[in-house]
Amino acid sequence: MSDRDEFGAFLVGFVVGGLTGAVVALLFAPQSGEETRALIKDKSIELRDRAAHSAEEALARAEAAASEARQRADELAKVAKERAAELANEVKERGKGAIEAVRKTTKKDSGNPTPA
Repeated sequence: MSDRDEFGAFLVGFVVGGLTGAVVALLFAPQSGEETRALIKDKSIELRDRAAHSAEEALARAEAAASEARQRADELAKVAKERAAELANEVKERGKGAIEAVRKTTKKDSGNPTPA
């Protein structure tokens, strides 16, 4: 798990460093302030649109995964219910067999009185 944490920290640092470098490059580029502000505005709009698109994709994937998990849970519940019904029937049949065995034993014992 620590390898994932280290990689995640590296990835976050890499992205933040890249964005910082891009902003510094824009600010020190040989353009007028107005051109630089327009470029920053355009890039920020583009970045916002990408982020919105990524969020929509992530939401769609999450909804699909939730739907799949719900469907799988329903299937498992159905199988468990069927298995429980089978087990209940099996126990009922075994109980009937045990009751019959006890009745036979009781009838056999009542037909042969023990001498006093």
